[in-house]
Parts: sequence; C-alpha cells; structure tokens
Amino acid sequence: MSMISLSNIMFCYEGSYEPVFENLSVTIDTDWHLGLTGRNGRGKTTLLRLLLGSQGKEYGLKDYRGAIQSQVEFFYFPMPIEHQEWLAMEVMQQLCPQCPEWKIQREAALLGVQEDALWREYGKLSGGEKTKLQLAALFLREGCFPLIDEPTNHLDITARHTVAEYLKRQKGFLLVSHDREFLDECVDHIVSLNRTDIEVRKGNFSGWYQDYLTRVQSEREQNIKLKKEIGRLEEAAKRTAVWSDRVEATKIGQGPCDRGAIGHKAAKMMKRSKSIEARQLNAAEEKKQLLKNVENVGKLKLQAMEHFSKKLLEVRELSVCYDGKPLFKPLTFSVCSGEKVCLQGKNGCGKTSLVRLIFGEELEHTGTFSLPSGIKISYISQDTSGLTGNLQEYLKRQEIEQSRCLSILRNLGFERRQFEIPMEQYSEGQKKKVLIAKSLAEQAHLYLWDEPLNYIDVFSRIQIEQLLQEYSAAMLFVEHDKKFGENVATSFLKVEPFIQ
Repeated sequence: MSMISLSNIMFCYEGSYEPVFENLSVTIDTDWHLGLTGRNGRGKTTLLRLLLGSQGKEYGLKDYRGAIQSQVEFFYFPMPIEHQEWLAMEVMQQLCPQCPEWKIQREAALLGVQEDALWREYGKLSGGEKTKLQLAALFLREGCFPLIDEPTNHLDITARHTVAEYLKRQKGFLLVSHDREFLDECVDHIVSLNRTDIEVRKGNFSGWYQDYLTRVQSEREQNIKLKKEIGRLEEAAKRTAVWSDRVEATKIGQGPCDRGAIGHKAAKMMKRSKSIEARQLNAAEEKKQLLKNVENVGKLKLQAMEHFSKKLLEVRELSVCYDGKPLFKPLTFSVCSGEKVCLQGKNGCGKTSLVRLIFGEELEHTGTFSLPSGIKISYISQDTSGLTGNLQEYLKRQEIEQSRCLSILRNLGFERRQFEIPMEQYSEGQKKKVLIAKSLAEQAHLYLWDEPLNYIDVFSRIQIEQLLQEYSAAMLFVEHDKKFGENVATSFLKVEPFIQ
C-alpha cells in the first residue's frame, strides 16, 4: 500500500484569469480502483497531467503551486506514439521495456485483441485495438500507477465490458470515465471534482450518485427552511427596532414621566432586536454553506417538429460501400414519428457511414433510402474540429437562435465566462456540448446523432437522457453508453459486418 497526497494545489492556465484548482487537497491509496468524475471543464484531465508533471514527465503540467507527494511512478493513457509505422509488438516493447513477448501476448489476449494485431502496423490498427494495447502496456510496467483518461471513447459496448473486467483484476488506478455502467463494473472508490471542493467516497458510481442526490435533496429542504426562518427573523427584527424607537421617543415631550424606566425598557427592546439580528445572521451564514456543490442541471427542451408523414425515414436493403465492397449486411428498417432507433455494432462496421449517408453525404452504397419532402434534419457529428473562434459568431453563422442555445449550455453546466473565451480552449466535452446545444436549439423533424455522448460528463448525460424520455422526437442514433441506450431507445438495430 502507498499513498498519493496533494496539498493546497493551485493551478491556472497561462492567459486565463480563472484558476482551475485553488487550495485543492486530497489523499488517495494506490491500491484503490478510483473513478474520477465531475462536470466537463472541471479539471479532470488537468489533475492527471499535474500528477505527471510532479515527476517531470514531458507531457505533464509543471507550473503549479502546492505539494504532490507520491512513492509510485505515474503513467498516462493515452500515450503519445511516435512511430506509428512500427509493428504493434515493437511499439509495445518500447512502451514496456524488458517485457517478454509472451507477457505482451497474454495481456493482449485478456483484452480481446487478436494475436495477429500485434504483427500489424500500429498506425493501421482500429481505435479500439490501440486503446486495449496501450492499457495492457500500462499494467505491464512494474511499480506503475496508471492514470487512465477516458478509454471508452473508441470502444463499443462489448469491448467496454471486456476492458472493465480487465481493470477490475488490476491492483490500482485512477480512471476518468463518464460511462456509468463501466464505472460500476471496475471501480471501488469515487473521486468527485465538485464546484467548490474535492471528495473521495468508497463504493461504485451508482452508490455515490444516489448519495449525492440524497444530500442535494436534504440541502434543498434545509435551504427552504432557512429562507423562511431568515424572513421571519427579518420581520421580527424590524418590529422590535420600531418598538424600541417608539418607547425611546416617549422620553421626549411634556408632562412628568420616569425617563430612567423608559430608557431601560427601550434598551431591553434594542437588546432583543440585536439578539434576533444575530440569529438572523447565523441562519444566513448556515444557508451560505448549503448548495455549494449542487450542479446546475436545469431542464432542457427540444425543438421537435411535427411532419405530415408518419414515416420519416425508410431504408431498403441498404449498405454503404468502400472500394466497391459493402461495409455491412444490407439493412431494411424505418423510423416513424416518436421512434428512437439505436444503431448497435462493433467499431468499424459502418454505423457512422450509414448516418452520414442519410444526412446527405454522397457515399457509395447499395440499396435505397427515402425521406419525405420538406423534412428537416438535425445532425450531431463525432468530429468537433470545426469549432473554432467565438461561440456567438459560430451560432450566428449556423443561423441558430443565440439566446436559446446559450440557455441550453448554461443548463448543461457552462459558466458565463466560458461564452467569452475561444472555443479552441474548450475541453472536448465542452465542444461536444456546443454541438448538442446547437441540435437541441434547431427545429427539426428527425435527429441523427452519431455518438453524441463522447466526453460528456455524467450529469449532462442524465439530463439529455431525461429530455429524450420526455419528448417523442424521431431519432436515429449511435451510442455505446449501455444505460443511455436502454433508457432512451424505443428499438435497437444491429449493424453486422459484411462477410463474403
């Protein structure tokens, strides 16, 4: 057992006026399976890179204040791979020197990687194969504490389960993931980056989240109670002060009176007023301590439109082709009003190509698909590289109502200051939220969403999930978050690779 201790960490990116961390302190055990969670932009990746920087690693962050103490060596996923043209086995031997081939082959097999993949050019492997091999390299290094940053983005549902089972058997790690089921399968502690502090709790994500909801509800009830108490005390303080002034005023005037008794009575009334005021201040101070870490999870809305045709998409014997060869077995299906169809299948089987074809891209294909006249489609791509420059200018170019879109982003956890900084400085999760907010702000009959939840934090996933459960919009989407699919989809469509 070894401990990692962070004390009074202060960090701010160059050119930014807002610190990412201020007086952050936490102690964790290297034997724990730690899940790191928090809103997008809260600093999860930054925290991992600060740990790396504390050991002088070249892709870590070093300009921080405070102290980081650890007796273990940190290694980070994803790793920079310099020689993409090397064989995968050669890359693995560079990542974990002195490790024999049989050990590399064993770890790869445990993660479901075919043995022949190790003898192919690394750069030509699928995203999932690269992810699995890099994770194997992390755990093959002796005395290494892995820092794993969002490994599920290139993994389908089956691969996520395989990786979770693999991680569960390992000694210890710090993992960033927003997939609830994935976290539940492989972590035993949650590290939560809250709005004002950091906390560590034993258990899986679901246990932590239920505890969080209970605390939020308790704090909200206490907040309402204190608001009423403060209002009652304010009225009482005003009445007592008025009574004291009136009693004091009777000392002035004509006729005999016991001015000493009157003054004594006025003083007693004033003392009572001060006592009420003190109680009021104490209640206000107690109220200030509440709701500090309650996330801004306002209600989202969808601009779904009705269409005269009930059937919004009809597909017959359709397959996208590459170099004249079909990518997947021909599909026949339809999407009607109110239906939410989830496309499932292994990575690389052609799900994204299918969505892009229906959206209007000119791709080689067999079979047919049809959309009714006048249909409006809202599309979310996996790619966020086009998000550059000022947010408001981007929305203007896209002809999106700014006030509606910015309101959605606020409800998804954006701080107002983020509206003023260039989108290049956004985290990947924040960029994805811009695309989601744009889609939600558009008026559309059919929604085509291609892995919309990549990099999106858990709070926002649950918000979007609840939104789609409430609205009967027509949707065709790809998503590997199992719980999201189960809670949102009205039907599932299996996309299977075409085998000649």
